[in-house]
Amino acid sequence: MKAIALGTGTSQGVPVIGCTCAVCQSTDKRDKRLRSSIYIEINNLKLLIDIGPDFRSQFLENQLTTIDAILITHEHNDHIIGLDDVRAINFTQKKSIPLYAEAHVNMSIRQRFEYAFQKSKIPGLPQINLNDITEEKFKIQDLLIQPLRVMHGKLPILGFKIGDLAYITDASQIDNDTINKIKDIKVLIINALRQEKHYSHFTLSEALSHIEKINPQRAYITHISHNMGLNRDWEQLLPDNVNALLDNMVIKMT
Repeated sequence: MKAIALGTGTSQGVPVIGCTCAVCQSTDKRDKRLRSSIYIEINNLKLLIDIGPDFRSQFLENQLTTIDAILITHEHNDHIIGLDDVRAINFTQKKSIPLYAEAHVNMSIRQRFEYAFQKSKIPGLPQINLNDITEEKFKIQDLLIQPLRVMHGKLPILGFKIGDLAYITDASQIDNDTINKIKDIKVLIINALRQEKHYSHFTLSEALSHIEKINPQRAYITHISHNMGLNRDWEQLLPDNVNALLDNMVIKMT
């Protein structure tokens, strides 16, 4: 199993052109982050979790060629708005791509990409097959996937457990039932927006507290905003088994 972090940042607090703060002016590539998304290769399947506005450049940068399925955590634009760019992948794969999300998320996708779901198909449109999922386990081919319920402020969203990897982004609360589903997992990827309190995202200290409860062998911090500060500074605050997830980082699991 291999996971590639296509992006590890967020739309909140992104560096602004003309800003003179330390993060905006940093030449350290660890401080340059695209919107959060991850690409997983397991059992000959190529899975994408979330597809934001940076998807096209992420796909090209990592020299990817195939997507067998897309999983969506929630309906916010920075997690779905790259869907139009799958049309080029449809062309090379010569088939549509199944997408798995909760029913209300799929409804939102239908509304925002209405042209892609019209009965009279126009050549060249993105080809996506929407599949409704719940918190129950489901299969893509022979691969069993466990959705993970977390809260993003007042919005219920999903993370995913795939093999020995759990991926959670945009969370501000995780209940004990979800924690028990991923207790002692090999690899946990979890969000931390910044160090100051936020109403709908974990802070760094909150993410570390949940990592301690879940007790993974190794954990990575993602969905990191510009307001977290310089990577070289805040990464020093992390325990030995926790690292900052970086754009294009590859995690291999045996």
